[in-house]
Amino acid sequence: MNVPRQTGEIFEILSSGQFICSNSADVRISKLYDIIDDNEKYELLYDYFSAIGFLLEKGDEFYYFSRKNESKADLERKLETACKWIDVLDFFKTFDNAFGSGYSFTTQEIVVQIKVDAVLKSKADGLRKVFKLDEKTPYNEVITKVTDSLCKDGFAEIENEILKSYKILSSFKYLEELVTNINIPEEVQNEIPE
Repeated sequence: MNVPRQTGEIFEILSSGQFICSNSADVRISKLYDIIDDNEKYELLYDYFSAIGFLLEKGDEFYYFSRKNESKADLERKLETACKWIDVLDFFKTFDNAFGSGYSFTTQEIVVQIKVDAVLKSKADGLRKVFKLDEKTPYNEVITKVTDSLCKDGFAEIENEILKSYKILSSFKYLEELVTNINIPEEVQNEIPE
């Protein structure tokens, strides 16, 4: 099997739970994306990683790993993480429904909007609980914590260090797909308290 020489680097990024996105400003990441996006190399990498228990998954302009078999503890942890990201996605879509791949923002813009939008303020208060912050934590710290988490988990990256502006990566579509794929049968919908 003649895998690309960047296979180790690809593995290092994806096995740490990160994404390799087409719209990353990091030239190294976008080059890795181009390598994986070649159909022949994708198939080689898929087979290679599959042999060691990782599934190379393709999203809409991003790649990530999933695992073949996961323990109950791993699944529970993933459910907790999914719930966190659902709350984060809800918050940002309330801030701006266009919030998604390619969107640029500053934390200060969001803090200003929180001060004039009661619904957004309520959702920001909810994020304090999600991120285990004190209820008196200032909104700028809450939004910084959420943004840092977006960056750490590979859904955003800093676009301008001086202005502290961030760019949402194509991997954010993973979160959007997560929510879109939640299906609650009609007979259960009536049992869920509002």
